[in-house]
Amino acid sequence: MAENLQQSPKYIRWVNLLRENGLDIHDIEEVFTRHNHKGEALFSLLMLNATTPEGDKIPPICFLKGLVVCVLVCLIDEETGERYNLLVKQRRIATGGFIYEQVAGMVDGDTDPQVIAAKEVAEETGIEVKPEQAIRLNEEILYPSTGTSDEGMYFYYCELKMSREKIFSYDANETGVEDEHERIYTHVATFSEAKKLITNVNGLMNIYLYEEAIGQKLS
Repeated sequence: MAENLQQSPKYIRWVNLLRENGLDIHDIEEVFTRHNHKGEALFSLLMLNATTPEGDKIPPICFLKGLVVCVLVCLIDEETGERYNLLVKQRRIATGGFIYEQVAGMVDGDTDPQVIAAKEVAEETGIEVKPEQAIRLNEEILYPSTGTSDEGMYFYYCELKMSREKIFSYDANETGVEDEHERIYTHVATFSEAKKLITNVNGLMNIYLYEEAIGQKLS
């Protein structure tokens, strides 16, 4: 059975934030909602009729997506210490072409984002990691598209040491969840290459935050 949007955690969180920030909500029209194979609300197109504390009408369109995790997977050569960024690529609606990205996924319901981060690494790369291996990079939630969406991001990284042979065994594999219509390909890249391949802003932000965390600019 499809989840009622108004009862979903992402909708409740968004409406509560609007009210906490002083918006007077007059009406919210649900234009369209897409559910996943489990019936959970994935995202919605909403029309908001609300007034700000300053007496203005806030721009009405919201693409409701909720919270998302983005995970940089760093594979470290156990002999040389060289670092590689394990990317994923898939076709995206923005261009219709293949986009190189970090591992990412939506937070389901009230699940701990760290648990989701580990799950997404396994689903998109085939590497099993424990939730505690996903290290969070940002304290405050970051919003990539504040003018049109509620999407809020948690950034993480995982560091895994292994042989060079093992590292490249994760290159050019096909992964993804069939029920979610995912066709994902992995790509092992140097960080210099990753910075050139990634056109996804969140993917580049993940690298920037990771470099800041380890105190090293990777090239």
